[in-house]
Amino acid sequence: MHNNSLDNETLLMLQDRSIAITLPAVYSFVAIISIPGNVFSLWVLCHIKPKTSSVIFMINLSITDLTLACCFPFQIVYHLQNNNWIFGKNLCSLVTVMFYTNMYSSILTMTCISIERYLGVVYPMKLIKWRRKRYALAACLGIWAVLLLALYPLASTDLTYEVKELKILTCFDVLKWNMLPSFIAWAGFLLTLFVLFFLIPFIVTVICYIGIIRKLIQTSGKYGNRQKTRSIYLAIIVLLVFVTCFAPNNFILFVHMIGRLFFQRSFYPAYKLTLCLSCLNNCIDPFIYYFASKEFCCKFMQVIGQKVSLIDSLENRRESIFSGRTMSVRSMSSGPMEGSDGVMVSLQRQESVFNSDVGK
Repeated sequence: MHNNSLDNETLLMLQDRSIAITLPAVYSFVAIISIPGNVFSLWVLCHIKPKTSSVIFMINLSITDLTLACCFPFQIVYHLQNNNWIFGKNLCSLVTVMFYTNMYSSILTMTCISIERYLGVVYPMKLIKWRRKRYALAACLGIWAVLLLALYPLASTDLTYEVKELKILTCFDVLKWNMLPSFIAWAGFLLTLFVLFFLIPFIVTVICYIGIIRKLIQTSGKYGNRQKTRSIYLAIIVLLVFVTCFAPNNFILFVHMIGRLFFQRSFYPAYKLTLCLSCLNNCIDPFIYYFASKEFCCKFMQVIGQKVSLIDSLENRRESIFSGRTMSVRSMSSGPMEGSDGVMVSLQRQESVFNSDVGK
């Protein structure tokens, strides 16, 4: 944040060649993979019936990833032009709000999915009423409403800044102090973004996946099979990807905010570079989330004109991450189980619930 003149540290950051080279390269790579991957994922998700809470969350995540990827071409041109924004101040505000709204929406949606999975694996019978479609839809709409409200200060102000020393016009890389009324307002705005939209969701997501992994390991000892072992590995991968992609960038942003607000220190170059990790999650999602499903593979074969036998199709549906969710919800809604058979079926349902959400 700056008033009129820039310090040498900021000027050096704006001329940093590592940022000018790395970000366009990463954004281009992510866009090439993410856009077709998420378009195909969204197409498959929209054709899955019935629309369970899990599918609704994944549709929201796919839309979020796709919208975020649409911001990359503007960012690529911006950095290739040596941090010179050529699209006008209105588009700067729009792209910035889209970028951060969708990035935080991705985190919050993944948190909702982790909670939904945790309830399905650890409490498959007791809390099934909270895993309904209307609650998932309400959660998705609530996420978008809260984020747009919180990021309104970015949408309602000019985020461009003319750097006369370098003869460039930056977009969101240099913020003006008068964007918000006071120092307290700045501190409150930045800390709210960090705590509400990253730290709390991050803690909840990690706790949920640790609980899921622990429960699957406990039950695999008595009723172990290859599918459950696969579920455990996938849960671990999803947790590691989430932590790796989002933790470095957001914690460095927090350090940068504290440094700028209280000590006049900047860690912005490190923040910009670790932003690449958060964006990489955008193209990883389809592979660890959707294409792990055999039903996706089956539909893909149908799209490219390959015939799928009825037996293979039925087998794919039986092992599908989506039919697993459907069968689990339907069977759990049918009534209570008794005796040892009931325990066994309940454990199988727990596994089915997680396999319905292989991914994030």
